[in-house]
Amino acid sequence: MSATGDKDPADSRAAPLRNPGFRALLGYRILTILSYQIVAVTVGWQIYAATQNPWMLGLVGLAEVLPYFCVAPFAGYLVDHLPRRKLGMAAAAGLAITPLLLALMALDVLGGSIWLIYLPIMLTGMVRAFLGPVYNALFARVLPREQFARGASLGSIAFQSAVVVGPAIGGFVVGWAGEPSAYVLASVLALGVIVFLARLQVSEPPRPLQRAPIFASIAEGARFVFGHQILLGALALDMFAVLFGGAISLAPAFIHDILHYGPEGLGILRGAPALGSVAMGIWLARHPIQRNAGRILLFAVGGFGLCMIGFGLSTAFWLSAFFLLLSGMCDGVSVVMRSTIMQLATPDHMRGRVSSINGLFVGSSNEIGAFYMGSMARLLGLVPAVVLGGFMTMGVVATTAWKAPRLRRLDLRELH
Repeated sequence: MSATGDKDPADSRAAPLRNPGFRALLGYRILTILSYQIVAVTVGWQIYAATQNPWMLGLVGLAEVLPYFCVAPFAGYLVDHLPRRKLGMAAAAGLAITPLLLALMALDVLGGSIWLIYLPIMLTGMVRAFLGPVYNALFARVLPREQFARGASLGSIAFQSAVVVGPAIGGFVVGWAGEPSAYVLASVLALGVIVFLARLQVSEPPRPLQRAPIFASIAEGARFVFGHQILLGALALDMFAVLFGGAISLAPAFIHDILHYGPEGLGILRGAPALGSVAMGIWLARHPIQRNAGRILLFAVGGFGLCMIGFGLSTAFWLSAFFLLLSGMCDGVSVVMRSTIMQLATPDHMRGRVSSINGLFVGSSNEIGAFYMGSMARLLGLVPAVVLGGFMTMGVVATTAWKAPRLRRLDLRELH
């Protein structure tokens, strides 16, 4: 990367933001995350208020991840073989339908059973399978390769900013106007995604004259990922860290039973990790990591595990929020590093499939982690479940450092 003050505009820190296609893509990313996060915080509050059962919060993750797993491999194949922009618009339409159904359920129009809530959540899982692969595939079409690292940092800032603002908005609207209003707002934001994609001017990659059979094509993407030690190690590290350290899914229970705050406090806790990630993303956009990238990644994920232990042991609201803020800073390093590694290592014709595999590793780990943490909280209690998860995260770091030496020694310039 060029040093500060380099006169080459293509390599400047703000170069990606001068690209109208990248700005439209950021709008797509921000609105999808805002919509999803508002729904997540509203559903969590509604379910725990009705049941007082942390295991029911874990079932939210399970209801979303099972359809995600079933659809994601095929979503990646479709992204590699169909117009990516149109697929994104269709996924945004599906993302808008889910909160409308939840709003009708909150109003008892479709019945008052708490179990019905899980059906729209399953639809969300299917839709989400397309959102990440579409974004990652379009990312590589709107930016030149030399801007990938800065673009990944800016994309992380946009993503985490939405993760900060989304729960805060959701918590505020639930406390002020109730769950149905929050769901309607989420639907409107999802519809706004279609506007950004309609304005996005991007060329589609050339399509092969003959398409490989769908399962053979999916297997090709899997072989690429599992044969690439650096990419596989980064994905596995992130997946298991989120799986065992996903304490944020228990935030509604901590708010009710330990910290004694209302829905506004839940929004703050849900947004604190993302606020830390935004701060780290801003720093990394100005100081992209090149040397010792693998070691920095491992230390960051280890720090994430320590923060989860601190969160689990805290009984003060603002101290808990502070530990989550620090965890977000550690996670911000991991997100940017993983995104940069994936963009640099993946051939363009395979981006949809590799991104869908990334989603199976990382995107689904949030939901599986939510189910795992809910189940562990039911068996061990809230605090022991979170503390144990933090120690297991640190164990994952040690195992990855041992099993993936190329990742441990990674210098990002090797992937250029």
